[in-house]
This record gives sequence, structure tokens and C-alpha cells, in this order.
Amino acid sequence: MKLNFAGLTDPGLIRSNNQDAYYIDPEGRFFIVADGMGGHAGGEQASHIAAQEIRAYLEANWHSSKSTKELLEKAFLAANQGILQDQQNHPERADMGTTAVVVVFSDSDPPLCAHVGDSRLYRYRESQLEQITEDHTWIARAIKLGHISADEARLHPYRHVLSRCLGREDLYQVDIQTLDIKVGDRLLLCSDGLTEELVAPQIKTCLDNFPILDKAAFSLVEAAKEEGGHDNITVVLVVVEADS
Repeated sequence: MKLNFAGLTDPGLIRSNNQDAYYIDPEGRFFIVADGMGGHAGGEQASHIAAQEIRAYLEANWHSSKSTKELLEKAFLAANQGILQDQQNHPERADMGTTAVVVVFSDSDPPLCAHVGDSRLYRYRESQLEQITEDHTWIARAIKLGHISADEARLHPYRHVLSRCLGREDLYQVDIQTLDIKVGDRLLLCSDGLTEELVAPQIKTCLDNFPILDKAAFSLVEAAKEEGGHDNITVVLVVVEADS
């Protein structure tokens, strides 16, 4: 499976710092997006700890006998522990936390996605856009139960309330799923700075119009900024190409 990829992050138009973090493995083995919270310094620290710990664990254990699913579970738990340790060392950051979404391509297992929080993974296939992950938020559960509509949710005051994130003692579960991937698919990992500003048809239009990944990433970020850019915006794009 041959991959091409690109990533871009932007502070947006309102915030002075960037509490998002992302990492693209140069070999295309894994991709990480994290979106921190907990104040000016705390959110930035939490997202960077998460990206660094997940990266470090995957790199150190890539050739171990562990399955890809086990690698992802342990990488997320290592990230959670790293944030908890930093909270203890720096009480002023005790309320910090972060979302994370990670995609892994391994030679031994099918592609997998793991996530905690509301950073998302989308799959763009044959000009159709599908959200693959399910947000760990109060509002997502309310929509699923039929208590509120998706349109109402976009303006709801509780739309940012997470039900799960890294940086909590009670993190017991990481959602991990096998990905259905075929040649020509594009994957989009993103922070909610993108999805708070753009609805799915707008995201799809950017992907329709810009087949080159660098240009597509730039188009997505700029479109989010044109809609207000109220939060940091991070996108990572991965395309599955035919083996040459």
C-alpha cells in the first residue's frame, strides 16, 4: 500500500497560540492529530505531550510482537499517563487535557484508527465524504439519542463538553476500529477547529476541488478561517495510491 500525505496547522484568527499538535511519520506508518484544552499553556502542553508520547511508544515498539491494536491502546495510555504526570509536576496545569486521533498503517494488520475526544477522521471516497469516528461529547450522545438535531447542536452551549479525553484518571477506554481502505481513498484527520466552522458539504467541496494534498490542506484551513477561524485548525490528509 503506497501512501502520500500532507499536514497543516494554523492558530486561526482569534487565538494567539496554537493548542493543536500533529505528527506525520516520515515512513507513513502513523498519523496523529491532538487538540489540547486547559488554558493558554495547559492545552498546548497537553496536545504536545500526547503527540510525543504516542509517537515515542509506536516507534519504540513498532517491531515488537504486539498487535497493532495493542500498540495503539498502550500508546494512548502512555500519553494519558504522561499528561497526568505533568499535571502533578505543574499544578497550575491540573485541568489540562487533549483529544487525539491516530491512524496506523502496519504490514502485519489492517489499517486502524484510535481516538479519544472530538478530533475526527473522515474518509473521502469517489467524491463521497464519510465521518468515521464518533465524537466523545455530550452533544454527540444527545444527537444519537434523538434529543437534539444536528443543526441545533452547532450552536448549543454544551457542544464543546467532552465525555472522554486524555489527561484524566478515569480514562479506561480508547475507541479503536479497523479501517476499510482502498486505492484512491483520502483520509482526513482534523481538530474541531475545522469542523466547528465547516459542515461536511463544505469539507467535501475543498476535497473535490483540490486533488493535490498540500493544496487541499491549505484550502480546508483557509475555508475555516473565512468562516470565522475561532479556534486552532489542524488537518492531516493521507491518500492511498496504487503500488507502482
